[in-house]
Amino acid sequence: MKISGLLGSRDASLPGVVGTARVQRRSGDLLHRLGAGDIAVLDQADLDRRTAESLVAAGVAGVVNAAPSISGRFPNLGPEVLVSAGISLIDGVGVQALREIKDGARIRLYGGSVFVGDREVAGGTEQDADSVADLMIEAKAGMSAQLEAFSANTIEFLRRERMLVLDGVGVPEPAVSMEGRHVLVVTAGYGHTDDLERLKRYIREYRPVLVGVEAGAESMFKAGYSPDVIVGDPRGIGTETLKSGTEVVVPAHVDGHAPGLERIQDLGIGAVTFPASGNPEDLALLLADTHGAELVVTVGFQATLREFLDRGRSGSNPSTFLTRLRLGGKLVDGSAVVALQRRSVPTGAVFALIAAVIAVAVVALAVSGLGASYFDVVADTGRVVLDYLGGVLP
Repeated sequence: MKISGLLGSRDASLPGVVGTARVQRRSGDLLHRLGAGDIAVLDQADLDRRTAESLVAAGVAGVVNAAPSISGRFPNLGPEVLVSAGISLIDGVGVQALREIKDGARIRLYGGSVFVGDREVAGGTEQDADSVADLMIEAKAGMSAQLEAFSANTIEFLRRERMLVLDGVGVPEPAVSMEGRHVLVVTAGYGHTDDLERLKRYIREYRPVLVGVEAGAESMFKAGYSPDVIVGDPRGIGTETLKSGTEVVVPAHVDGHAPGLERIQDLGIGAVTFPASGNPEDLALLLADTHGAELVVTVGFQATLREFLDRGRSGSNPSTFLTRLRLGGKLVDGSAVVALQRRSVPTGAVFALIAAVIAVAVVALAVSGLGASYFDVVADTGRVVLDYLGGVLP
C-alpha cells in the first residue's frame, strides 16, 4: 500500500497525462469498459467521429492509437473531436504497444511517448490542433477514391439487404403503434441534448412516438421522457433507462445472434431482435417508416458527406444512404422543426397583458370598495389563466 502510494505521488509530479490503461484492439468492445480518467489504448486507423464522441462522453484522459488516427485516405472526424475536447492523443505507436501496455496498468503520456513508471513502452506522434488541421487538408485528396469505394459498397449492400430496404422484410412489429403518427428518433450525436431541450414544445403538442437509440435513450430518460422504443445494444444502456422503455429492439447479426439480449432477458424486459447489417440509427428509421409513421423527426443524426465517408460508419454507410432515400420527404431534422415553430405572440407580451388586466381589475375593486371576496375571485382567476398559459406556451 505504501509503495503504490509513493508511485502515485511520483506520477503526479511528472509532466504529462496519467491514467489507468484500458487496452482493447476493437474500440466497440473497449467503450463499454472505460471510466473517467482512463487512457484508452486501441488500434483503429482513421478514428471516426462517433467513436471519438463516445470517448469524450466516457471522460477519458487520453487516447493511444496503435494505428494512424488520420491515414490520409479521407478527412475523418475523430481526431478533431478529441483534440477539441482537450484529450491527449498519441497515434501510430504500433501494434506491439498493445502487448507492451498491460490492461489496468498506470501509464503516463508525454511528448508522444507512453511510460510505465520510468520505462518508455511505446512511442508515436502526439497530435494537436495544428497537426490535425494539416493532416485533414492532405486527407481531402483521398476523397475521390473513397467515393468510388462507397459506390461499390452501396451496390453490394443493396444486393444483400434489398428485401429489407426496399420492402421492409424482416422489420419487427413494435409494441407501440406508429401508424399515422409522428416519430421522434434520438441518437447521441453532436448537440443532441440541446436539440432535445428545444423540442419540448413539439413533443408536448404532437406527442410523437419516442424512439431512443442507445445513448440517445439515456438522454431522453435524463430529460424526463420515457422512450416508447429503445433500439441498440443493451449492454451500453443503463438499467433504469431500459426499464423506462415500453420495448427494446436489439440489433442482431444476420446469423441471428443478438449481443446483449441476455441482459434484457435477465431484467425481464420485453424485447424483439432485428437481424440486419445496418447500424442502430438506420434500423430505428426503418422501423418507423415500415410501420406507417407520418413524419420522422431526427435528433443527433449526422449525414454530411464527411460523415458518410467516416471509417467507423463504413460498414453501414450504404445502409445510411439508402435508408434516407427510402424515407424521403417524411424525414426531417429536429433543428428544422425548431426553426419552423413560430410564436404568433411573444410569451413575454402575453404575460405582460394578463398582468396589466389583473392590475386594472384590482385597482377598480379597491376604489369601488366591493370587498375582499372580489379580490379573492380576481386572484383565483389570475392563477387559472397563468396555469393555462404555462401549459400551452413553451
